[in-house]
Amino acid sequence: MVANILISDTSTSTTCLEDSEGVISRYQKPSPTIYGLWRCSTDLQDQERQVLALKNAGAQKIYGDKITGTSDFHARPELTKCLDAMQSGDVLIISELSRLSRSFLGMVNEVSKLLERGIEIKTLDKRLDTTSMPKEITMLLVSILGYAASQELQQIKTRTAEGRAVAKSRGVRFGRRRTYTPSQVSTVMEMRVRGSGYGYIAKAMGMTKSMVRRIILEHEK
Repeated sequence: MVANILISDTSTSTTCLEDSEGVISRYQKPSPTIYGLWRCSTDLQDQERQVLALKNAGAQKIYGDKITGTSDFHARPELTKCLDAMQSGDVLIISELSRLSRSFLGMVNEVSKLLERGIEIKTLDKRLDTTSMPKEITMLLVSILGYAASQELQQIKTRTAEGRAVAKSRGVRFGRRRTYTPSQVSTVMEMRVRGSGYGYIAKAMGMTKSMVRRIILEHEK
């Protein structure tokens, strides 16, 4: 799921140059482009909230991926497009650094590469603004925020695993919901008793082999 790119007119500034003969020439230097980047998992309201905040912050081009923060960068096409489009002097605005990456190494590496390219970074939570702080302080702050994000993610995973364990102990079953009826189960089991194979049953019932196998394993005595 990707976001539409919003483009506004880029203003220019005039620079005067004087050559060895005293001739003054002028050229138009484009102003830095302000990019906005959002990321969310499945919450539409969260996506809309982030996009609106980026617009209000002055973002001229907005990119975003609807995907989890732990996903590999290759699975985030709009993030890749955004990083490729930016040039030295441009500014990247994000709601918080965890929208860029939730891993410690991922966050530090991406911020380092952006700074080396001459790209400034601002977060809407006011925790980072590379336009107003030395690079050394920036990297120290990024390291702290990256560590905090990694720890938070690990805590979420731990709580989720503990919750699933408790639910399983109470008889809650996880996985895909059944997409077959008791009548279909009865027919599948009768065909299996007669010696029919998974492939034959699947074709006859309009099911996949994996579904037939699941039915048989769940109801075979």
